[in-house]
Amino acid sequence: MRYFINAQSSVRIESEIVIHFDPFKIKAKVNGADIIFITHPHFDHFSPNDIAKVKKESTIFVAPKSMSAELLKIGVAPQNIFAMNPGETAEILGVKILAVPAYNTNKPMHKKEYGWLGYIAEIEGKKIYVAGDIDAISEAEEFKADIAFVPIGGTYTMDYREAAGLINRMKPKKVIPYHYGSIVGSKSCGKKFKALVDNDIEVELLID
Repeated sequence: MRYFINAQSSVRIESEIVIHFDPFKIKAKVNGADIIFITHPHFDHFSPNDIAKVKKESTIFVAPKSMSAELLKIGVAPQNIFAMNPGETAEILGVKILAVPAYNTNKPMHKKEYGWLGYIAEIEGKKIYVAGDIDAISEAEEFKADIAFVPIGGTYTMDYREAAGLINRMKPKKVIPYHYGSIVGSKSCGKKFKALVDNDIEVELLID
């Protein structure tokens, strides 16, 4: 299994299948995504132009239930849309999926009642948590993950200090910070985050 961050919160995972989370700032047209996960409708997470660069006719889209109409508007076939609410589970193309809540606790941009999502996907026996845009929500402390992708840039999400505290309570085997270094949060946030994470948790920096 290989994984990459394109920009912001755009994660690509290559295994037996190809999975994208929130494709954004894709540099070249590369059709081939088997599953595309969308966390919420903000432009840096739901980008129709970037989706067009990675999707194919059979691509399955996993998204919050509130986004079904938006996916239909960009030409996604109804049978290729798998809409979820927080707490729901599914298995798509052999990938076990848990939809988890993603929201702010002290900011107005991502309200809990919107039903926007993060995801825990089990790939090659590893549970991978892609948080979406969150603050240090209490639910996340109970999530079990081998690898966690979490935002650290502040302004619209938790900052690197809050994120490190959450990760130290979650205790995944590895954490990869994202959502910094471009729109919000300086590139130095990654190293500052790493310095605050407990030594028994591996920190991998893919944004430099």
